Amino acid sequence: MDKLLDGQTLEDHAIEVIRQFSKGRTYHVAYSGGKDSDTVLHLVKSAGVDFHTVYNYCPLDPPEVRSHIREISRDPSNRLSYNMPKTSLIAEARRRKILPLRNRRWCCEVLKERPSETGEPIITGIRWEESPRRKKRHQVEACRRVNAFFIHPIIGWKYQDVWTYLHENNIPTCSLYAEGYTRVGCVLCPMTRDIERQTKRWPGQARIWRQISNEVWRLNGFKTFLAEEDQWEWWLDRDAHHSPEPDDCPLFDTLDQPLPLNQETYP
Repeated sequence: MDKLLDGQTLEDHAIEVIRQFSKGRTYHVAYSGGKDSDTVLHLVKSAGVDFHTVYNYCPLDPPEVRSHIREISRDPSNRLSYNMPKTSLIAEARRRKILPLRNRRWCCEVLKERPSETGEPIITGIRWEESPRRKKRHQVEACRRVNAFFIHPIIGWKYQDVWTYLHENNIPTCSLYAEGYTRVGCVLCPMTRDIERQTKRWPGQARIWRQISNEVWRLNGFKTFLAEEDQWEWWLDRDAHHSPEPDDCPLFDTLDQPLPLNQETYP
């Protein structure tokens, strides 16, 4: 792999960061089933620290992603468990009376951004390259709003660095990557413009979104749209409620402004 200015490889540096901040604690590895999660999980295992891996179950993930996660869970060394949501998307939509939008992605907060309830340090696979917002993140940081500490071992890695590491270590990944998909997040994520292909490929997940849309329309009556279909078509037209953000939906970016930590200040 590429080396840093001090001669360390990216892999060695990531493992050093993981070990440096462990302090005998058990890490909470946030696992999504994507390539970055697979990379981080392998690094944590290589670091030899205590950890457990958690997948926040999401009914909007493609079946191929859930199939890959099941395969990962069958290996006891991965220590993977499922964390079921405390509320459903449709229940949250009833409460908020609005659909998730590109600039109001409350769906991630409900389904995927659930920190450890026991206060364990959370390891993620976020990377600076993924979005302008992520370029402001720190490799080790805290979020006061959710009272959580985060460590992002591969935050400085490039897209190709991740794939090089995966190939060099023969790490299995979700089958969708072999089909040419570059992201394997939620179907019809508010950030994606790949509407037609995803709707045809995963009609079950599309039906979930349609049910949510219909429920929001019924709650709001005729305030904005004359018919359920009008609201649904508007939501699918991402240019109708466009915001100047990338099409990917990065996790843990709806948290408040993170605070950088170092070894001395890390609790």
